Amino acid sequence: MKESAEERSRIMRAVKGADTGPELTVRHIAHRMGYRYRLHRKDLPGKPDMVFPGRRKIIFVHGCFWHGHECKRGNRIPEENRDYWLKKIARNKERDEAVAAALRTMGWDVRIFWECEIKKEDAIVRSIRSFLA
Repeated sequence: MKESAEERSRIMRAVKGADTGPELTVRHIAHRMGYRYRLHRKDLPGKPDMVFPGRRKIIFVHGCFWHGHECKRGNRIPEENRDYWLKKIARNKERDEAVAAALRTMGWDVRIFWECEIKKEDAIVRSIRSFLA
């Protein structure tokens, strides 16, 4: 079923920028593992999802569609207004790269978790442990 332009607009406006399901999942796993962190620090480029100040580590949790991941979900571009979405996602990817580079220049290590990775909790646990060690 294809939704109207108004319905599609309403759906897209409802997408959250912070405290998304995948982000909450990663946060809960890290917390259960005993790690403590700060959320969305406005004084850092990109307002990272999770900041571990003492370790100089940052975790972003990206939605595959919005950030142009190379997975099945990330490669899906809406048929309507295709040019807009291609440009939008390309801008998001460029911004993500610039933010990560700026953070690394400032001495931070950056790890990105993709929405499609979140389904494998044991892999997330291993990755968090390895990244924060």
